[in-house]
Amino acid sequence: MKYKKGDIVKGVVTGFEKYGIFLSFESEYVGLIHISELSEHFVRDVTEYASLGDIVPCVILEVDDEQKKLKCSIKNTEYALQKDAFIDHGFAPLKKQLPIWMNEKMAEYRMNETEKKS
Repeated sequence: MKYKKGDIVKGVVTGFEKYGIFLSFESEYVGLIHISELSEHFVRDVTEYASLGDIVPCVILEVDDEQKKLKCSIKNTEYALQKDAFIDHGFAPLKKQLPIWMNEKMAEYRMNETEKKS
């Protein structure tokens, strides 16, 4: 058993699908980083996290020695945190803007109510 759960290993990016990133490792093993294991944030495009040929450090979640497959994660790793810093994560901008919009609408509502009473 060359690999075990919890090991931190480096894999070479060999391909992409909408659901994740494929990796190859030194010893005939292949791996997958599922889209849910890329970030704590919403991931729109897996290619924002790596390019073909990149060497990606990841944590092993599961090992299948019989088929020589690894399930991996980069979630909460320094590598993912660096990538996350430069990616627009779906609804995050809305989260910042929503309180502002609500306050504006409440002020508008109060002004309309005051005018109606006059």
